[in-house]
Amino acid sequence: MTGEYVRQISSDGGILILVGVVHDHPASTYRVRQVVKELDPEVIALELPPISIPLFKQYASTDRCPPVFGGEMSAAIQAAATGTTVGIDGPTGGFFQRLGWNLLRERPSLQTVRNVVSDAVETTKHAVACRAAAAVGARTSIRLEVDSPVSHDIDWADAPDDQARHERKQVRRSHSFMNAFRTASRLQASRLEDVAREEEMTARLLRLREEGDTVAVVGIDHLDSIAERLNSMGEAASPDGVRDH
Repeated sequence: MTGEYVRQISSDGGILILVGVVHDHPASTYRVRQVVKELDPEVIALELPPISIPLFKQYASTDRCPPVFGGEMSAAIQAAATGTTVGIDGPTGGFFQRLGWNLLRERPSLQTVRNVVSDAVETTKHAVACRAAAAVGARTSIRLEVDSPVSHDIDWADAPDDQARHERKQVRRSHSFMNAFRTASRLQASRLEDVAREEEMTARLLRLREEGDTVAVVGIDHLDSIAERLNSMGEAASPDGVRDH
């Protein structure tokens, strides 16, 4: 909670807090809950497809704290007093439009284009599966877990300092580990997708902040890029937007 993975962007419309997370990590889930409780925002913006939100709301509607399913995303919803929760990630029309323009501008290899299309199809199928699972949950008491949470060698029972150290270690390892097992075309496809996602998430956040104070939960790999994009549009980003804990 020192601000290492927290950014604040202020405007006339309200405060926007970006919270970076390692997905499904207990330290990240704790940080999200504390930031949401402290700010008590009007809007919770999550790195999720908009059509996935109903499923994560179902995950959050439990007496368990944090929720069993949904990681830091459902934990953010559970901690919020607000009724406004939105997904800001793709697949959306805006995301596909930005991705298309990026492909036209850079004209990557055919294999890279194939990788981009394949990833887009898989992402869309996953989002649709989330919506289908939400439909089942709305009609029954069954909660379907669409995908397994990321496994970490640490949990809530470990000391807070150990959790924090483990999270930092995961952040350092993520880039080098992923890059070591990707081809050049796969790396380029991932970069093009990430740029389109970050452009779309930034655009969504710029619109949402006019609705009042907002907490946005995004993967740590996207945190600095989104903060810099917002900053380049005339905003002042600060790593000390939330008090130390």
